[in-house]
Amino acid sequence: MMDTQPSKANRWIGLWLMGVATIHCAFGVIMFGEVLAAIVRRGVFNTVGSDPMTGAVVWFMLFGAALFICGQTILQLEQAGQPVRAAVGWSLLLLVVLGVVLMPVSGFWLALPPALALLRRAKLGVTPAI
Repeated sequence: MMDTQPSKANRWIGLWLMGVATIHCAFGVIMFGEVLAAIVRRGVFNTVGSDPMTGAVVWFMLFGAALFICGQTILQLEQAGQPVRAAVGWSLLLLVVLGVVLMPVSGFWLALPPALALLRRAKLGVTPAI
C-alpha cells in the first residue's frame, strides 16, 4: 500500500510561495523605490489617483502580499496535515499560465512548480505528514 503521507521535508509548497512573494516584494522595493517613497511622502491615503505607474506599482506590491498570504495558508494546511483542494492548484496554474502568456520574461514561472505539485498531491490524495 502506498504511503500517502509525504515527509516533513516535502511540505515545501507554502514556503516556496512565501519565498517567491518575498522576492517579488523586495524586487518591487528595489525597482520602484522612488514611486513607493512618493506614495509615503504624499501621505499614503488616496495617493494613486490616475497615475498609471503608481497604480501598477501598488498592484505589483499587493500581488506579492496576496501571494504571501496564499503561501501562509498552504503552509498552515501542510503543517496541520490537511489536504489543499485541487481547485487551489488549478487556480494557481491558471494564474501562472495567464501570467506567462502575457509576460513570458517574468517571475510567473516560479509559481509553476508549486501549482503542479498541488495538483499532483490532489490527484494522489496526498496530505503532508504532521
